[in-house]
Amino acid sequence: MATPAMADAIQVTGVRVETTPNGLEVILETPGGGTPQVFTASYGETLIADIINTQLRLPEGQDFRQNDPVEGIASVTVTQQNANSIRVTVIGTAAVPTAEVTPSASGLVFSLTAPTPTAQTPSETTEGETDPSTPTLPGEEPEVPTETPEPPNNEIEVVITAEPEGGYRVPEATSATRTDTPIRDIPQSIQVVPEQVLEDRQVQRVEEALENVSGVQQTISSLNIATGLLIRGFDTNNIYRDGLRDPTNSLSGSEIANIERIEVLKGPASVLYGQGELGGLVNLVTKQPLRDPFYSVEGTIGNYDTYGGAIDLTGPLNDDRTLLYRFNASAQRSDTFIDFSEIERYLISPVLTWQIGRNTTLTFEADYQDRQYPEVPGLPAVGTVLSNPLGELPRDRFLGDPDFNFREIRSFRVGYRFEHYFNDDWLIRNSFKAAFQSLDSEFAFPIGLRDDNRTFDQVYAATDEPDDRDVYALDTNIVGRFQTGSIEHQVLFGFNFDSFRVFRDVFLAQLDPIDIFNPDYGRSPGDTFRRLNFKDRSESFGFYLQDQISLLENLKLVLGGRLDIVNQKRDDFVDSTTSEQDNDAFSPRVGIVYQPIEPISLYASFSRSFNPVETGTTLANGDIAEPERGTQYEVGIKADFLEGRLSSTLAFYELTRSNVLTPDRTNPFASIQTGEQRSRGIELDVAGEILPGWRVIASYAYTDAEITEDNQFEPGNRLINVPESSASLWTTYEIQQGSLKGLGFGLGFRFVGEREGDLENSFTLPNYFRTDAALYYKRNNLRVAVNLYNLFDIEYFEAAQFGRAGIFPGSPFTVLGTIGWEF
Repeated sequence: MATPAMADAIQVTGVRVETTPNGLEVILETPGGGTPQVFTASYGETLIADIINTQLRLPEGQDFRQNDPVEGIASVTVTQQNANSIRVTVIGTAAVPTAEVTPSASGLVFSLTAPTPTAQTPSETTEGETDPSTPTLPGEEPEVPTETPEPPNNEIEVVITAEPEGGYRVPEATSATRTDTPIRDIPQSIQVVPEQVLEDRQVQRVEEALENVSGVQQTISSLNIATGLLIRGFDTNNIYRDGLRDPTNSLSGSEIANIERIEVLKGPASVLYGQGELGGLVNLVTKQPLRDPFYSVEGTIGNYDTYGGAIDLTGPLNDDRTLLYRFNASAQRSDTFIDFSEIERYLISPVLTWQIGRNTTLTFEADYQDRQYPEVPGLPAVGTVLSNPLGELPRDRFLGDPDFNFREIRSFRVGYRFEHYFNDDWLIRNSFKAAFQSLDSEFAFPIGLRDDNRTFDQVYAATDEPDDRDVYALDTNIVGRFQTGSIEHQVLFGFNFDSFRVFRDVFLAQLDPIDIFNPDYGRSPGDTFRRLNFKDRSESFGFYLQDQISLLENLKLVLGGRLDIVNQKRDDFVDSTTSEQDNDAFSPRVGIVYQPIEPISLYASFSRSFNPVETGTTLANGDIAEPERGTQYEVGIKADFLEGRLSSTLAFYELTRSNVLTPDRTNPFASIQTGEQRSRGIELDVAGEILPGWRVIASYAYTDAEITEDNQFEPGNRLINVPESSASLWTTYEIQQGSLKGLGFGLGFRFVGEREGDLENSFTLPNYFRTDAALYYKRNNLRVAVNLYNLFDIEYFEAAQFGRAGIFPGSPFTVLGTIGWEF
């Protein structure tokens, strides 16, 4: 989403194209002077330059286009990308052109050199010399531009290589402020996993992608259909999609084929997003239609009988390119390293964008997911991380039952996004999304290991009727810019409504125990001893206001506040009871950013969160439980290195979670809200390009997360699944020239320290150091890759989900090969 332009935007009043001995020059005339920032990217044979804080004001009031200006260059277009930037697009006939961008006395000069093709390949051109009506849609390219700082001699020089990707460094994100704000101007830690990392690592799950982000851990098995995350020591279900709340993302997991990037906002996000856990928020940003045709087909094969495929199709549907589409689809099936367990995943995702006018855009989107996973109960701690006198369990041991071992979730989402610019300074946005989810499951639920160290107690759990979940999310906001004297403001104020409805009908039945060393499958469920049959409804209304204030060019202040009103209701069909509760909360945020020199940002912030407890929870005194509250203090440093190619964030934080429910010692059937937990730590994230072709994304986190007040557990006990130290590194190098151009290598490391397996701190999961690798080759439109996971086949454990009754081993050595074709 774009933000309105500043009132003093540089005016471009003319465009000239002149031939030179090496190619041609594109001259943008700016009579008023000024040196704008230039962001560049490339894909295929296309070079893109976004010129920030500029407006195209040609005498005829149209865009500029010239086809076949010189041999080797198919077309040059200059369009108003949005109210805040102009885009120059140059398409080569066989390879991407190189460019030097230089300010002159009368404007900005793009000196273009047409590449010498090594082989004749077809290129797409548009008939005719000009196309003055061609509009440009906001967010049309998946690549994230890289800013090139201005050298001391006031000349900007950019060399574009023929890479079809956008790199590892992402300069802007929307999650922290709901505006396209540079990350360096945000007084809070926010990290982005871009599409290039997802592709280079061949990521299959959201948790896998977030291994590249500091302070993020998984809480469930990678073979579980759901997504379970810890951020800064606390569980989070705050997984949003395109900025809208959608709890189905957590329960069903998400396919990666239609994901453009993943943004992680650290700490409380209630000031903009309402109720949620305080550790942080994950925002899945989906792929959007492109203005130029692009088609991709990919096939996957791997060990454990893994087979899959994906397609990505996009482009215009009409001649004037005001109607664009994108269609993503994927399918994959595989066995797993656990006996009797296989996975099937399917995705269909169409998107349609209509450019109603230069200032108005409407996008419709939908996706359907069908995911079928095994219901793996894990392994007991005794016999894995704790010694068992009878022996050690193999990591592929299945302790469920093949006759009832599945979970299938079908999810359908549909929605729209509307955006309209009133003028250069004011913008309105309206978004809506509905999600409908159905769950069927049948499995053996772990209870615990008996004293004989081999008999494992379980119960049978199954859905009688499918669990249904309906989600509706609506958000409307206005973004505007204005000045009070010399102080610049960017304000955001809005309203949102969320509705979440759940119908559950689950029963638990007796089940014979299983011998962990000699499993006897083919068991039959016994008598039902408990049934859960209820309907939950949660509705929330939120009103939020934010002001991003530029006190000076290098001093910025962010102030925000939000009021939420939440109504929750449960109809229990087993007890024939109804419970209802209302909560309201105000969540503030204040932050400041100081930039002593251009590449350095020093920041500090304070924010709060709230999260309602389960419907119908009452305290020992009969009162309805208050929402949990969270408070965060954070300071940090953000820095750009190597002329802006490499970015880093160093953060120091303290989070406090209060109003935690704890058992009442005088009444075992009631709770009191005296619990408190605290997490403090240090996080470092680095991402970008060190040298041409050498990219890196790395992280380190020190997390001290513990109980500070509780009636059941000892204060000072560490929280579950939280390592004190963790680190990750993923780096690739791609040969840039010569006969081996396009050949690339990837190497990754993941270190996770010891973690407590329960709140009693009665056992720990050992630390592990895992190595991944990749080998790939890209040439013209072809990409072939082999990814190796757990290269040295170490044995490790991902998480503890059921205390001593259920811990989950990580995957052994895995190979995944992919071949893709873009055209």
